[in-house]
Amino acid sequence: MGPQVLKRRAVQVMAAIGLFSLIASLYLLSETLDGGATESLALQYSLYVVDAAGVIVLLGLIGTNLVTLLRQYRQNRPGTRLTLRMVGMFSVLAVVPLLVVYAFALQAINRSIDSWFDVRVEQALDDALDLSRAALDIRGRELLVATERLSSRLTDTPEVFAASELDLMRRQSGATQLTLLGSGNNVIANSRDDTDFEIERPDDLALTQVREGSPIVRLDPLPDGGLHFRILIAVTERSTLTQPRVLQALYPVRSRMNELADSVQNAYSHYGELLIRRDPLKLSFSLTLSLVLLLSLLAAVWGALYSARRLVAPIQDLAAGTDAVAKGDLDTRLPLPASTDEVGFLVVSFNEMTERLAEAREFARQSRMVVESERSYLGAILGRLSTGVIALDADHRLRTANAAADEILGMAVTAAAGHPLLDLEADDATMDAMLRACREHFDAGEYEWREDIAVTGARGRRVLLVSCTALPDAAGERAGMVLVFDDLTALVQAQRDAAWGEVARRLAHEIKNPLTPIQLSTERIQRRLAGKLEQSDSDMLDRSATTIVQQVEAMKSMVNAFSDYARTPTLNIEPLDLNRLVSEVGDLYRSRELGVRLELDLDADMPEVAADAGRIRQMLHNLVRNSLDAVADRRGATIRIITRVEEDAGRTMAALTVEDDGPGFEVDQLGQVFDPYVTSKPKGTGLGLAIVKKLVEEHAGSIEAMNLEDGGARVRVHLPVDERTRNAMLLMGMSRSPGEDQERRR
Repeated sequence: MGPQVLKRRAVQVMAAIGLFSLIASLYLLSETLDGGATESLALQYSLYVVDAAGVIVLLGLIGTNLVTLLRQYRQNRPGTRLTLRMVGMFSVLAVVPLLVVYAFALQAINRSIDSWFDVRVEQALDDALDLSRAALDIRGRELLVATERLSSRLTDTPEVFAASELDLMRRQSGATQLTLLGSGNNVIANSRDDTDFEIERPDDLALTQVREGSPIVRLDPLPDGGLHFRILIAVTERSTLTQPRVLQALYPVRSRMNELADSVQNAYSHYGELLIRRDPLKLSFSLTLSLVLLLSLLAAVWGALYSARRLVAPIQDLAAGTDAVAKGDLDTRLPLPASTDEVGFLVVSFNEMTERLAEAREFARQSRMVVESERSYLGAILGRLSTGVIALDADHRLRTANAAADEILGMAVTAAAGHPLLDLEADDATMDAMLRACREHFDAGEYEWREDIAVTGARGRRVLLVSCTALPDAAGERAGMVLVFDDLTALVQAQRDAAWGEVARRLAHEIKNPLTPIQLSTERIQRRLAGKLEQSDSDMLDRSATTIVQQVEAMKSMVNAFSDYARTPTLNIEPLDLNRLVSEVGDLYRSRELGVRLELDLDADMPEVAADAGRIRQMLHNLVRNSLDAVADRRGATIRIITRVEEDAGRTMAALTVEDDGPGFEVDQLGQVFDPYVTSKPKGTGLGLAIVKKLVEEHAGSIEAMNLEDGGARVRVHLPVDERTRNAMLLMGMSRSPGEDQERRR
């Protein structure tokens, strides 16, 4: 058996002992009250032992229960306070009636004991005793007179005839024994009705008193119980010289009088004993009743504890089960009680409830798993879309958005979930234009629309294609909207680049063909006419021919630039030491008298870059020349070339930056600096940065242009370090437009 079973069995045994002690004490108390003084004392000792055993057992039970209850109360166990209240209530209900009964019982016992010693009872006993004595005295005097008459008949009777005379007198007088005693207390003659009866002789003192003339009448007990009169009287003698004889007569006392005398004597003796023990009896009975009351009170308290615990146990189980259910443990099952009352019905209902809740939770868990799976699937799709998606509820509150929406709109739209879309503060011109378009359509009650949005801001010129679709609910009513938008900037830019490339190719083809004949014809005319014209005409011819040749060369350079922009040569990708290439180009420009300071800031940890060295060199030359053109009118200007290794979304990129402290880019052209024929220089063709952008995109890189806060311009190029990253970026379309790269690094 386990410790819990042993503990329960021990409590049951102790409870049985306490209950037996209570019943036994009540029985002994009733017997004590009904018994006499001697019997009461004997029963009281037994009662004390039984009460002491019961009190010890009940105190142990109550102490154990109270300690357990207080420990549970400190631990804030459910149902403990209710148990304490029920114990207090039950104890009061049991103790108050017991105390009332105890008070009345104690008073009744004291009054009962006092009634035993009433003055009238004592007087009645005295009177009865006096009456019995008076009756016996009268009888004794009567017998004395009769005995005196008998003694007178023996005056002249010789000793020889004394025996026969005594027999005659005995029969006539009704005596049980007549004895004639002589000198020396010798028996002269004797007559008795029972031959086996032993002759009782008086003592010498009694004989002396009788011979001196004082007869004796007294009551003596019989050997077999009862009383008889003993009368001693002197027999008158003629001669005074001899010692007088003594007649002893024994007369029986009538049985009725004997019984009455015994009863009166016993009652008087018993009353005397009680009178002596009056106060000890009252104390003893009070103590006995108090012990029985204490035992009853302890039994009542333990019964209250036991009953309260039994009543509260199902409630504690329910409270613990409810707490477990509140914490999410729906597998909780309460033990079924033996009774089928309301508490049992409640326990059964609780178990049924938890079982149904567990089933509902399991169903909800499976449904949630399905929903989470669908949501994860949808989130994975939305997260990998390059198209921005924003979901709104019927009140235009933002419910969800994907990462592409944050990137396209230039702000953390996903962090604004739960807020009205139209109340958001735009941090970017793209977002502001998007909000204006949505507000116009929503104010007009339009929830199915499509619009192209073009905006120019800090990130350059952006082109968005925005579509809005209403989401119906089960009843067909509008439950929300979905905004889907694409950043068409790169597509438009690619289309423009393709168009410019086609224009450049055709222009190069159409213009380059007649340039050579023009140049050759001009040179031929100049040689043919040299020396045949006057000096002034010859000089004019030389100037004109030189001008024509120079302009043809300029047009050839422009056509070659067109060709470079239009063609897509095959790249020779090899490991390239980017720092070394930058140093070579820097040394080339340092050797010239340019009036410009060229600074190099190279990253010593720069790895080899998979690139076409010739195309990278051409790109760097174009950037440096563009910076030289920007600072041409500023003596002491500085151009800085910087290389760094950067991490971008887990990819290692080589960053090449060219800065100058010139006037910078015009703000209104900042988003178009990489477009063909966009330039602020009076002699520029507008193809330098366009060709650089094309070279960067051929290497799956990205480029951005910006103005420095302290003045000047910065162009930063990001190139993939290894061939694998380059190919992956080309296949996945990871190259970004200038505005996108600029926003990403912000």
